[in-house]
Amino acid sequence: MKQVVAASAALGTLPNKLPQGVYYGGAWHRSSSQQIPVYSPSTGQEVAKVDSAGEEELEAAVKAATAGQKIWAKTIPLERSRVMREAASKIKEHKEELARLDALDSGNSLRGMLFDVDIAVTLMEFFAGLATEIKGETVPVGAGKVNYVVREPVGVVARIVPFNHPLMFACAKLAPPIMAGNSVIIKPSEETPLSSLKVAELIGGLFPPGVLNVLNGGPDLGAGLSTHPGIASVSVVGSAATGRAVMRQAADTLKHVSLELGGKNALVMFPDADVEKAVQSAVKGMNLPWTAGQSCGSTSRVFVHESLYDPVVDQLAAAFDAVKPGDPLSPSTEMGCLSTRGQYDKVRGYIEIAQNEGARMVAGGDVPEELSHGFFVRPTVFADVTPDMRIAQEEVFGPVLSVLKWSDYDSLIEAVNGVDYGLTASVWTRDISQAMRAVDDICAGYVWVNNSSDHFLGTPYGGMKQSGIGREECLGEMLSYTEQKNVNITFEA
Repeated sequence: MKQVVAASAALGTLPNKLPQGVYYGGAWHRSSSQQIPVYSPSTGQEVAKVDSAGEEELEAAVKAATAGQKIWAKTIPLERSRVMREAASKIKEHKEELARLDALDSGNSLRGMLFDVDIAVTLMEFFAGLATEIKGETVPVGAGKVNYVVREPVGVVARIVPFNHPLMFACAKLAPPIMAGNSVIIKPSEETPLSSLKVAELIGGLFPPGVLNVLNGGPDLGAGLSTHPGIASVSVVGSAATGRAVMRQAADTLKHVSLELGGKNALVMFPDADVEKAVQSAVKGMNLPWTAGQSCGSTSRVFVHESLYDPVVDQLAAAFDAVKPGDPLSPSTEMGCLSTRGQYDKVRGYIEIAQNEGARMVAGGDVPEELSHGFFVRPTVFADVTPDMRIAQEEVFGPVLSVLKWSDYDSLIEAVNGVDYGLTASVWTRDISQAMRAVDDICAGYVWVNNSSDHFLGTPYGGMKQSGIGREECLGEMLSYTEQKNVNITFEA
């Protein structure tokens, strides 16, 4: 307890250095709405108060974003690239401070949040490098005519980001629409806004006023962004329920909608799998050191062939027991805590549900006594899970792994695909024919063979079914923030 409090106290002055207000039009503005308290989930202590944007601030921000976008759209692509690279450099310069802010108000480990900053910088630089790839085409239509297609920015883009990767999502999600010539309003989670405020302070002034805006707020602000007629596109990273709500809210104004939502992802071990590597990958796939399992891409269902089942369960239990939660601000901590009270209660509730439904808990499940002041839960493994159990059907979004036994291939695929989600999957086998058959049969947007968790720069990330709409981290994401315009010119042949 002393270590956690001491670490938090050492950082206690950081939030006070953050600008006061919300950021739009190239300046900071105090809000007339009620302030939002920000708590450290590892200690329960309030670490800051931030302004919440109300209707007045939303209207002013959209007006400023509209004006800034008109200027930015006329900026040549290579100049946009130069500015985005400078922004990435600024983020990199402040890596330690930004990572500590995220560890402080999200509860994720400092180690994981330092990695998040690296990913953010990489994606900003990647999209900066795509500046000249917003290309058109010519279409042959006969003599005396020229027909061509150009891409133009959609306008003002709202990007609503969640609590699990505050800095990484804020930076990675502002880059594609801005590089396409749009202006952006970032709405961070009301639970974890600190790093987004710092981002606005560090790089907001690099762009014309109104191009980058950051508004704090809760669900009312999210609804306001989704319904505002001056916003052309809204993007959400969050739960399926949030995505459905945003789609309904955006319908009246027919906004472009991009949704990166939840997952209930499968890792499948075939009889010939390399068991040691597959077990290591199953642990890696849960993203425990990074976000305590709070990741939509986590492979939280492990399907093990009956010939491997008992030793795999034992090895998974031992591996999960070896991951020790601790102070998120300590560089040595392997796993932090859950980010919010709501998420903590949800995870504890699913652990109880699993036990009541007959699943066998072989690791974790409890709260470390020395960490009872925060939202800590030990990494938990349930064996003897059946496909109909709630922990095999519903997204827990925490450090809870379900292990299911299989013997028949067709029944396996039915169970893997028998959930509402289709985001990621992992297949473990030495047989390339078997691997390709499983890849074809599994309904998921991002599939690993003999690997898990890793993302590869430039490859489209996104899901099927209720895991979302659209693809991210690729050229297609940037192009999705443009409209195609066809132009036909008739002249004297």
